[in-house]
Amino acid sequence: MRTSQELSESGFRALYRRLLSTAPGAASPRGALDTLTADRVLAAVREVRAGRTVSLASPVNTLPAPDDPRPAEHRLVAPAGGVPEPGGGLDFARDRFAMDVHGDVDTHLDALCHVIYDDTLHGGVPAADALTPQGARTLSLDLVRDGVVGRGVLLDIPGLHGVPWLEPGTGVTAEDLVAAEARQGVRVGPGDILLVRVGHRRRREELGPWDVARARAGLHPAALEFLAERQVAVLGSDGNNDTAPSAARRVAFPVHVLAVHAMGLHLLDYLRLEEVLPVCAGEGRWSFLCVLAPIRLPAATGAPVNPLAVL
Repeated sequence: MRTSQELSESGFRALYRRLLSTAPGAASPRGALDTLTADRVLAAVREVRAGRTVSLASPVNTLPAPDDPRPAEHRLVAPAGGVPEPGGGLDFARDRFAMDVHGDVDTHLDALCHVIYDDTLHGGVPAADALTPQGARTLSLDLVRDGVVGRGVLLDIPGLHGVPWLEPGTGVTAEDLVAAEARQGVRVGPGDILLVRVGHRRRREELGPWDVARARAGLHPAALEFLAERQVAVLGSDGNNDTAPSAARRVAFPVHVLAVHAMGLHLLDYLRLEEVLPVCAGEGRWSFLCVLAPIRLPAATGAPVNPLAVL
């Protein structure tokens, strides 16, 4: 684990260039999803042994908080006044829901058009050409319209260090990921959906929300070389994958830049891994079939999602 800002601007640029040359999804319009082949999907299905499903999402937040000043809005729009009239015959209860997708509380998936870096999107696509007021013309949520199904692997970093959560500002290193593999008896491989637990959700639930823009645990940017080497298809965490303060000078979200922009990794931010954690521990295995099925909003930069672990 690292807690200091130790990656210089030139060091970050060098890391970015290395990932462009080594990550399997760097040159593909579909990004790292190319690593999730039909054979690997079929192999992932064989992970199902107990027939148990577990949600990996947090309940959608509708209350203002330090980390969510503009929470999701949910209200009943019918019946009028929210209460059906007695003796009124047939009626229907109906809702309206709205949210800022890329917030700091709700579970969501980042599409490959989400990160703009040096005026471009993933693959060097000019952002000015791709993004319009009506949505993204390319690299949008439409890439995952058929869902993402593969082998999920959970690495519990607080468990590795014997703590309930990593303190805000802590960065998960490649050495942490390798050590967690060894401790849990699992190995991350090509096409996997890697889920890294930092304990963010548990800390929020036990201590209350805080301003995560200033302090949160996440991955150290250098850990992305581990993901490129192992040819991971999707990265997720119970935080937003990046640490705060940033672990790279003058780049606020280095993991997002490296993962989405350079490597073509779809990101899962703000998962809730506290329910699947004891199930994996009880089963004595840390891999499972993982199913992602975001809504079909073709031009979107991301979407709320309820990932499922099937064990």
